[in-house]
Amino acid sequence: MNALYPSRILPAILALLLPAALIAAPGALDYRLDASNSDVRAKVAFFGLASKTARFPRMDGRVTIVPGSPKDAVVNVTFDAAAIEAPDATTLERLRGEKFFWVERHPRIRFSGRSLSMASPTRGTITGELTARGVTRIETLDVTFASDPAARSGKPVSFTGNMAIDRRDYGMNSYQLIVGNTVDINLRARMVPQ
Repeated sequence: MNALYPSRILPAILALLLPAALIAAPGALDYRLDASNSDVRAKVAFFGLASKTARFPRMDGRVTIVPGSPKDAVVNVTFDAAAIEAPDATTLERLRGEKFFWVERHPRIRFSGRSLSMASPTRGTITGELTARGVTRIETLDVTFASDPAARSGKPVSFTGNMAIDRRDYGMNSYQLIVGNTVDINLRARMVPQ
C-alpha cells in the first residue's frame, strides 16, 4: 500500500463524516459565550394587567462568524432550564413543573442558529432551531451588535437579542386565562474569542 494513501484518504473521509458546521471556514471568527456577562430573560403577560419575568442565569455557547459570509454563521447556545429564576416561589415551582418547562425531563433549552442575515454592520437576524420541553421549532432572533462583529477579530463582541415565541408551540398550554401566550425573550450577551 502506498504510504501516501492514508494521508490522502483520511481528509476525504473526515469531510464526509463531520457536519459542515464543525469544519471552520477560512477566516472564521470563533467565540465562546461569556456566561458571567450574559443574561437571558423571558417575560409574559400576567392577568393581562402586568407581567412576570423569569431569568436563565446558567448558559453555555459557541458562535462562529464568517466575515463577508454571515449566512455561514453558526450559533449554539444551551440554557440550564433547571436553574431558572422567577419572582416568587409559586411561579418558580410552576415553571419548573410538568405544565411548563418540565425540567425533570427536559433540563436544557437549546438554540441552534444556522444563518445570520445582516441588515447593517451591527443589526441582523439569526434564524435557527429553538428546542424547549422536547419540542423544536424554527425561530428568529433579532440581534444588535455593539459594533461590527466582522471587524472585531480577536476582541470580545457584545450584542443584544429579542425573540417572541408562542408558548403553546412548545406544549405549555396551562393557565390560559392567567398567563399570556406570547413570551418575549431578551438576551444580552458577550462573546470572547476562543
